[in-house]
Amino acid sequence: MNGAEALVATAISEGIEVCFANPGTTEMPMVLALDAVPGLRGVLCLHENVATGAADGYGRMTGRPAMCLLHLGPGLANGLTNLHNARRAFTPVLVVVGEHASWHLPADPLLATRIDSVARIVGDHVRENLEAGTVAMDLVDAVDATRQNGGGIATLTVPHDSQLGEAGDAIPRSRPVPSRTFSAEHVAQAAEALASGRAAMLLGGEALSEAGLALAGRIAAATGADLYCDTFFARMERGGGLPAVRKLPYFPDQALEAMGGYDRVVIAGTRRPVAFFGYPGLPSHLTTEAQTVLLNGFHEDTIGALAALAGALRAPEEISPDRGALPPMPSGRLDAGSVSAVIARLQPENCIVMDEALTVGTPYFEASRHAPRFTHLMLTGGAIGEGPGAATGAAIACPDRKVINFQSDGCGAYSVQAFWTQARERLDVVTVIGSNRSYNILNVELQRAGVTEPGPVARSMAGLDRPYLDWVKIGEGFGVPSVAVDTAEDLARELATALAAKGPRLIEAIME
Repeated sequence: MNGAEALVATAISEGIEVCFANPGTTEMPMVLALDAVPGLRGVLCLHENVATGAADGYGRMTGRPAMCLLHLGPGLANGLTNLHNARRAFTPVLVVVGEHASWHLPADPLLATRIDSVARIVGDHVRENLEAGTVAMDLVDAVDATRQNGGGIATLTVPHDSQLGEAGDAIPRSRPVPSRTFSAEHVAQAAEALASGRAAMLLGGEALSEAGLALAGRIAAATGADLYCDTFFARMERGGGLPAVRKLPYFPDQALEAMGGYDRVVIAGTRRPVAFFGYPGLPSHLTTEAQTVLLNGFHEDTIGALAALAGALRAPEEISPDRGALPPMPSGRLDAGSVSAVIARLQPENCIVMDEALTVGTPYFEASRHAPRFTHLMLTGGAIGEGPGAATGAAIACPDRKVINFQSDGCGAYSVQAFWTQARERLDVVTVIGSNRSYNILNVELQRAGVTEPGPVARSMAGLDRPYLDWVKIGEGFGVPSVAVDTAEDLARELATALAAKGPRLIEAIME
C-alpha cells in the first residue's frame, strides 16, 4: 500500500466510518485511497467549517471520532471555528491535513503555512508525518489522542510524497484507553455539602446522559437539591419524564442571582461556571469559592462518581417521573415563544434537536421540558455557525432518527453550504430558521447597557436587512425544498409536513 492507502486502512481498523472532506490537489492520493480501500464513507462538504462542524455533530452522537480531510493550512484555518466548538464539547475529532511535498516546501509555494501553529489553537496533539512508512502509526497515535481525557482534537499532517510513498501492509493497533476514575474524597465532600444546607448541583458532560440524569434525580430526591445544567451543553437527554433540570442563565447577573440562593453548588461532569463575557463590576466566576464543591470534572468518571454519591446519601432507587403538559399550540404572528412552542409540540419522539437559535430560541428549553424523549445538542464554544454542520453530522451518525436544526438567521448564514451536503446525502434534517432579521443579541446587549437610542452605525451593525436574507432561495439554491411562514398556524402545518417526509427541508419562520 502507499501511504494514503495505509492511512485509510488504519482508520477503518480503528473503527472510523466517515470522512468529512474538503480536499484539494495535495490530498488527491487520499481521495483515490477511499476507492482503493473500501470501508470509509467520504462525505463532501463545500466549506471546511461544515466538515469540522459535521465531525463535531457525528462525534457527539456516536462517542467515536469522525475524520476530517482538509486542504493545507488555509483549509484547516477555515475549519477552526467548529473545531473550537468541538474542543469545548470534548468531541473526539481526527483532522487529517494534506501538506505540500516535502521537497517542494523549501521553495515557499503560495499555500505554504505553519500548519502546526494553526492546529495547536484547538488541540494539543499535532503531528507532522515525515515518511510513508510511519503514516499508519502516526494515525493510530492521533486516534489514541482523540480518546484521551474524555475526547479531543488530534491533527495529523501528511505530505504529498508520504501519501504516494510505499508504506507496507502492516496495520498497527491502538492502545487500550485507560479507565477513568473519580475521587472518593470528593464524593464524601459532595455528600456532606448536599446534606448540610440549601444546595444545587450543576451538571455537564455525562451527567446529562440518561444514566447521569437518573442518578442526579435520585440524589436530588434524597437531599432536596435543585438541578442545573451548563448554559451551553454539548449533549443532553431530555423529556419523557427525565428529572427536571434548570438551565444556568446566560447573563452573569441573572446567573449570580440564581446561584446566590445556595449554600453549596456541587459540580458534576463540568467545571465551575464562568461568565460568557466579562462585565464591569461583575465577577468572572458565577459561584464563589466557598460555595463550590467539585464532585468531578469532565475528564473523570462522572457516572461512577454520581453512583457513589447516590450510595453515600442512600438515595431512593426509584423517583417519580417529571410529567407535565407541553405549552398550548399558539396562533397568530410568530415570535420567539410561539416558534419554540410549535417545535416543542410537534417534535417526534427520539428526535435530535441541534439548537443554535440563541435569542430566538431562549424559550425553547422550558417549552420542550415535557416533550417526548429526545436528544438536545447546543452550541458549546460560542463560535457561531455550528448548527447546520452539526445537524448534518448527527444525521449521518443516526440515520434512523429525525434531526431538527433550530437555527437563528444570523448564525445560520455562516455555514449555509451544509444544506448542499444534506441534499446530496439525502439526510433527514428539518431546519427551522428563526428569522428575526438581526443579530438580536447585540440589540439585547445595547439595551442592557442602557443604550435606548443607538446611532445609525450601531443599528446597522445589528441588522440583517438591506437586503433581507431570502432563506427560501438560499435553501432551494443548495437543493433543499424550502418555505417561509409568518404565523404559528402556517409554521405548524409546514413543520408537520416536513417531519412526515424524508430528506432535508427548510422552513423560515419570520418573526415580529
